[in-house]
Amino acid sequence: MVRVIADLHIHSKYSRATSKKMDVEHIARFAAIKGLKIVGTGDFTHPLWFRELKASLEEEGDTGLYRPLRPPSSPILFMLTAEVCTAFRSDVDGKAHRIHHVILAPSMEAAEQVSDALSAFGDLGSDGRPTLSMSPAELIEVVLEACPEAEVIPAHIWTPWFSLFGAFSGFDRIEDCYEDMTSHIHALETGLSSDPPMNWRVSALDKFILVSNSDSHSFYPWRIGREAIVFELEPHEISYRAILRAIRHRDTKRLVMTIEVNPAYGKYHWTGHRKCGISLPPEEAIRLGNRCPICGRELTKGVEQRVEELADRPYGFRPEGAAGYVHLLPLSEIIMKVIGASSPNSREVWRIYEQLVARFGDEYSVLLDAGRDEIMAVAGPEVAEAIVRVREGRVKVVPGYDGVYGELLLFEEGEPRPMKPHGGQLSLLDFM
Repeated sequence: MVRVIADLHIHSKYSRATSKKMDVEHIARFAAIKGLKIVGTGDFTHPLWFRELKASLEEEGDTGLYRPLRPPSSPILFMLTAEVCTAFRSDVDGKAHRIHHVILAPSMEAAEQVSDALSAFGDLGSDGRPTLSMSPAELIEVVLEACPEAEVIPAHIWTPWFSLFGAFSGFDRIEDCYEDMTSHIHALETGLSSDPPMNWRVSALDKFILVSNSDSHSFYPWRIGREAIVFELEPHEISYRAILRAIRHRDTKRLVMTIEVNPAYGKYHWTGHRKCGISLPPEEAIRLGNRCPICGRELTKGVEQRVEELADRPYGFRPEGAAGYVHLLPLSEIIMKVIGASSPNSREVWRIYEQLVARFGDEYSVLLDAGRDEIMAVAGPEVAEAIVRVREGRVKVVPGYDGVYGELLLFEEGEPRPMKPHGGQLSLLDFM
């Protein structure tokens, strides 16, 4: 069995607020640096991006996965994926809802058939993540009619806006969203602000396998692959069909775990109001009636509070047979915090990052596998200690809220100060 790490939810340069360099070549190059084996194409419904995909990828045998033509030696395989938004008024509560979904497709031909079917419900060329005038149940029906081997996965299910359980546009029950097509939902995407232990508190979710992806809008390694799915597969099994089987059959011998950022690091973990700088845990937000204590406006309800509303189990409960998980943070951001840099894009961060990747092969190998002494020999004791602390869950995070990412606290006050920068040489930044 080999470890196959997959990030199946990303976006192309044709999505709003996405890097213009999110093309096949950049995605493949930086996915390999990260340590991914399979990456989603994102946005296959967009006609211009789909044209580029057909010109830039070739199928790897009969696997339903595609290898980039450039760079020709790339180890990365692409899966045809897309995200769409369904906009509709529900018969259950009479309210307007906008729900995001990830679609997986087994081939170029299937992706084209799915797009053709969905084009009747919205302008697919308007954005990489199009808005479709249809209900989630209609979406599943149309997608599966076009291709029975396609898969629809509710995206970032707890995000306040545009998600299955979102505080502002979601539902309390998955059946209220997907109605008679609920049986065709097999997996749920946790999103950055939740993790498996939070989802395990809701018993109604036990029948779904949890997946995690980056929803990346940038090729940088602190975005792509920041969350991912870890499969254990025989080399000959690496295919769309094997991944689909693992998802549909909740096969945790093959879909063994997810890679998650600490949910407090997500930008909607706690309830708050960004403009007033207010961030509150659930109990305090409830005490204040979900109103900002400074301006009186309604607070953006955080994921932790939303989970608390639907939970019927205490924190710490784990369903039998659930896949595992590990909390990680992007290596660039760990290094940035240790050395006191202002950005993960800084030359000094990249210098240390590149030394570690050159020594261990890719970022995941550093974060998951490399020993403390081995890391220390390359990057010094403080970086080594920080990486091990993240791996072992021994770091603190000031929770994110209302669109503000959480803040990582690696060392307690009085512990060793960050190392001093060392001068710069050419790095990957010079070639972007």
